[in-house]
Amino acid sequence: MNKPIRVWNDQRVWIIGASSGIGAALAGALLQRGARVAVSARREDALRAVTAGHLAARVAAFDLTDRVAFAGAQDELRAAWGGIDLVVFCAGAHVPMRAWQLDADSIDRLIDINLRAPMAATAQVIPQLLRQGRGALAFVSSVAGYRGLPKAAAYGPTKAALINFAETLYLDLAPRGVSVFLINPGFVATPMTATNDFEMPALISPQQAAEEIIAGFGRGSFEIHFPRRFTWWLKLLRILPYPLYFALVRRFTRL
Repeated sequence: MNKPIRVWNDQRVWIIGASSGIGAALAGALLQRGARVAVSARREDALRAVTAGHLAARVAAFDLTDRVAFAGAQDELRAAWGGIDLVVFCAGAHVPMRAWQLDADSIDRLIDINLRAPMAATAQVIPQLLRQGRGALAFVSSVAGYRGLPKAAAYGPTKAALINFAETLYLDLAPRGVSVFLINPGFVATPMTATNDFEMPALISPQQAAEEIIAGFGRGSFEIHFPRRFTWWLKLLRILPYPLYFALVRRFTRL
């Protein structure tokens, strides 16, 4: 569905949300494959640790919700590289929340980080990619966006909206030569999932997640979901009628 990315040597990749977890692991894996990688997040010290020893890496520390800072970083990369081949939006936030725990401030924060900021940043990136006539966007969403799940009263809707956004972008941009990748991980051992107080099935490491993502880029897949021994079950649940879906979710989550 997308133009496969199999050769990474000299590919110009910008990973936003690369100070830890999946973003950091993906940056390291692509640097090892010869890509030119720029990493962004709020914590410059963490970004320096991710790129230590890699001369081809660039660091641009900023908060993704700051549109002016994002525009400045994009201009600097364009000046340094002459263009960008792939932008990966990996920044995200998670607050476990049941219906009776809904909090307006937390909801605003999750919407800002998980949805509003990547959408606004994408609006600034798309003109450059269209001028190039090629390039790719990738969005790290979550299988939590497939259907409603317990403890995801605010997080899940932001990821569902991001999935919808990526689908819409693909319809518009693929005919114009710009690829769009949607990345839906299951449970990955990151600082974000460390807040979960339940057993996480099919838990994988950030390094395993990075390899899955790179393999998906190589296939040219629109959706890259993993680990499949877990995500295929969620895809099955996605098509079930509501009475059966609700009953199964209650049974397996015991909530």
